Formats: sequence, structure tokens, C-alpha cells
Amino acid sequence: MEAAECYYNRGFDMLRAANVIRDEEWDPNHRISLEFRCIELGGEVGEALNKVKKLLRERNGNVGTKTTKEEIAQELADIVICADLVAMTLQIDLGDAVREKFNATSVKYSLETRL
Repeated sequence: MEAAECYYNRGFDMLRAANVIRDEEWDPNHRISLEFRCIELGGEVGEALNKVKKLLRERNGNVGTKTTKEEIAQELADIVICADLVAMTLQIDLGDAVREKFNATSVKYSLETRL
């Protein structure tokens, strides 16, 4: 395993481990459903898109609220966390799934970069 792959896997493994522990704190009676997790993920994607809209508004010189790259980063982090919660609910290893999909796309388009 290359160093980059090891770091990549460790990052997703750490997220999953933390999500498992925090989920027990957050939902000790295991009442949060897959449907709820998917809606939560959709909401986080919507929040990220709203931040990007505000960034575009600022770039175009339109009047309205503004945002920062840091705020967008926070929303993107929420998306990754929620995506892992959905994967956790379905017993999917998100790190493996991302690596497999990334590599399949590279193969499909004859690109050399692989995870």
C-alpha cells in the first residue's frame, strides 16, 4: 500500500470510527432511519449550494448576503460526514466505495491517476 493510499484509508477509517461513537451519543435508541439520513444529506448539499450561490452573487457584483471559502468548506465537510452516516447505515465502506468509483472513472476515460 502506498503512503497516499494509507493516509486516504486512515482518514475515512477515522471518520467512520468517530461517526459510530458519536451516533451512539446522538441516537442511543437507534431511531434515526436511512430515510432521515438521506434527507439530512440532501439538506447539507442544499446548504452548500446556497453558500456557492452567495459566492457567485458576490463575484457577479450582485446585492445580497455574502459567504467565505471557510463557510463553504464547513458545508462540504457536513456533506462528507452525512454521506458516511448513510454509508454506515447501509454497512458500506465509504473509503472503499470512493476508491473503486474514482479508479473506475479513471479506467473509463483512460486516465492514469488512481487511488
